[in-house]
Amino acid sequence: MKYGHFDDERREYVIERPDTPSPWINYLGTRDYIAIVSNTGGGYSFYSDARLRRVLRYRYNNIPTDEGGRYLFIRHADGDFWSPTWQPVRKPLDSYECRHGLGYTSISSSRRGVAVDITYLVPVDDPLEIWQVVLENRNAHQEDITLFSFVEFCLWDALDDQTNFQRNLNIGEVEVDRGVIYHITEYRERRDHFAFFATSGEVVGFDTDREAFLGPYGSLSAPRAVVEGRPAGSIAYGWAPIGSHCVRVSLRPGEQRRLVFILGLAWNKPEEKFTADGLVNKAVARQTISRYLHPGVAEAAREELSRHWASLLAGFQANTPDTGMAPVVNVWNQYQCITTFNLARSASYYESGISRGIGFRDGSQDVLGALHQVPSAVKTRLRELASIQFAAGNTYHQYSPLTKQGNNDIGSGFNDDPMWLVIATAQYLKETGDFEVLSIKASFADDPRPATLEEHLRRCMSYTLANLGPHGLPLIGEADWNDCLNLNWATRHDGRVAESVLIGELFVCAASEMARIAQLRGNDEEAEAYAKAARDMAAAINAHAWDGQWYIRAFDDRGSPVGSSCNVEGRIFLETQPWAVMSGVAPRQRGLACMDSVWARLATPHGIVLQQPAFTRYSEAIGACTCYPPGVKENAGIFCHPNTWAIIAECMLGRGDRAYSYYSRLLPTTRERISEVHRAEPYVYAQMIAGPDCPRFGEAKNSWLTGTASWMFVAASQWILGVRPGYDGLTIDPCIPPEWPGFSVRRVFRGHTYLIRVENPDRVSRGVVCLELDGRELEPVPADRGAVVPGYHTPQELVGFIPIDAAHLRSSGSEHSVRVIMGRASRV
Repeated sequence: MKYGHFDDERREYVIERPDTPSPWINYLGTRDYIAIVSNTGGGYSFYSDARLRRVLRYRYNNIPTDEGGRYLFIRHADGDFWSPTWQPVRKPLDSYECRHGLGYTSISSSRRGVAVDITYLVPVDDPLEIWQVVLENRNAHQEDITLFSFVEFCLWDALDDQTNFQRNLNIGEVEVDRGVIYHITEYRERRDHFAFFATSGEVVGFDTDREAFLGPYGSLSAPRAVVEGRPAGSIAYGWAPIGSHCVRVSLRPGEQRRLVFILGLAWNKPEEKFTADGLVNKAVARQTISRYLHPGVAEAAREELSRHWASLLAGFQANTPDTGMAPVVNVWNQYQCITTFNLARSASYYESGISRGIGFRDGSQDVLGALHQVPSAVKTRLRELASIQFAAGNTYHQYSPLTKQGNNDIGSGFNDDPMWLVIATAQYLKETGDFEVLSIKASFADDPRPATLEEHLRRCMSYTLANLGPHGLPLIGEADWNDCLNLNWATRHDGRVAESVLIGELFVCAASEMARIAQLRGNDEEAEAYAKAARDMAAAINAHAWDGQWYIRAFDDRGSPVGSSCNVEGRIFLETQPWAVMSGVAPRQRGLACMDSVWARLATPHGIVLQQPAFTRYSEAIGACTCYPPGVKENAGIFCHPNTWAIIAECMLGRGDRAYSYYSRLLPTTRERISEVHRAEPYVYAQMIAGPDCPRFGEAKNSWLTGTASWMFVAASQWILGVRPGYDGLTIDPCIPPEWPGFSVRRVFRGHTYLIRVENPDRVSRGVVCLELDGRELEPVPADRGAVVPGYHTPQELVGFIPIDAAHLRSSGSEHSVRVIMGRASRV
């Protein structure tokens, strides 16, 4: 069952009914002001930090779901009222449509011959959100409408707002001036900023006290002010501040009326906070309000937003035989990558924005999908990540996006974290060629003396090498990528026994990258040291972690294997199989065998489960993943993030059919057809899908903010389509279903635009036999060139390769034509 459709021409997802299986949301904002809006007007907003700068209050897991947001109430002259967003009144609508676009959401509906269209958007550069409202009378008689707006202000610190009631039920404070509602709670002492809520309509009344607006024991479905048709003019004095305007509109038959609402923030310098009479200095806010309430300015902001996203998406566009791939890889996946890069896992409908900031591993991996769009922002992120590393090389697991300080409550000890910074930096270098980034400086979390990013990377590597266990594999610490694999909870060995095979594989990958970087910088001795470290770790993994048909996942605190054929539950885990291939640890036959085990034992119609069999009993030796019900999240759920690694591994092995099969199972356009099962948004990836051990097999949870977004774009663009940046050029190495006759890609790389046309006359999955750049033939190169660890390629396997200087030699222009012919090695 479908609840909507993709509008590819307008780059929108169109929701055709309001009662979606779960709230289907969109993110507005490209800089610091972020607004979340659902298809029924729910959601909240914040500035920079979802905990410390929350603007609107939101109640998670509410009854009804997703109540509290940005609402309008339409009241007719006879007292009947409704909401154009359906919620919170939930009266039947004659028509309804929600269009989630790139940085904006439009909700249009009609009832009783009155049509309302609301577009919510956040301008590219200013800390505010705009509501563009169009009212239309489609009746043959005049309509006299009373319109009420509604938002509920959070008292800034979202955690304190939900806990410190003895104080917070006394501090709410507002001012109303010329029809503008100002939320000034804590402005007297703690803050230099305040919020404002304004409208271009003629304000005939207002409310700023929640109970006065709702009435005693009232609800948002029938607020007293709306029922009675008149606001109370209340001023919140302590208690719960809200913002509600009352605007009266008379519409002749066929007439339209446009209104603008704006909700935003303003700052004053400490010495300019108050006017001479002791009131809040609103001069800066008034300038912003006056500018944005002009309909032309609001429309110009929307046009600028459109240009902004068009520019971001222009760096990669593809046309493939699978028409369901295009709207995802060209638009929605890249859009989700930017959203996830900006927010990591900090604020969604599943993350409250209170307990988590930017995660070290999350922030590092989110770089991968956003690099080609926002390289300068990625450079800033790398510096931020380096600054929460300790001098020993370990890192804080999370940091505040506002203060940039590490999260002491979570602390450190997640021993995979350092590896991700190396992998992220290596990808930045391949994309940009900006080796100067290695010279930027950041202090350590426990040492104020600055060190170069290159030195921070060296500390990442030395930390892992200094923390090896009995098998010569990295100690797992608190956990590795799987936060619920906690092998030291009941430790008897002070954390010096439990080892992670996954971290070992990540280390091999990171050491190979460090070797290549050192080589390019002329540090041959260092390059050889890292290459040897990679080979030694690969040897240790193959000696101790190969279980016969797959790689084990870890060794627990007693030295016993986890994810082994000798285990009754959790015999095989997903993560170590693809990373054995991706890192080059697995010789080809072992790579094929372990990925065959994934296909046979873990793959389901809805995706690949994390392990099998599911844990049915709690195990103190293994940890939190045994606490979940079977089939959910880390206990044999379909964790979508590592599914992407399986796609990449199968591409590396040359099995395009299998890679694309995995890809299409999670592809949003595929999931859209079963929305009544999937339930989450059908235009973005989710973190988790319930596995076959769960009664709700196929149901998705935790959408939007997931590492799946970044890695899925990498899997699709760099491995299935095979257009991959490298240190010294652009590799073209497709691995596609053999029935594909070809495809095309537009890729911007280091200032040049490559228009790539791939032909597949022999109907192969992998292998390049001919490459032309601007009509001139280039030589294909061996697929495993420069590999530090013996790889997974077949003999004579070739890929297309465009050296970084080739574009300059072939053409004086910045746009280049590339023709790639796939085929069998015998044709070379």
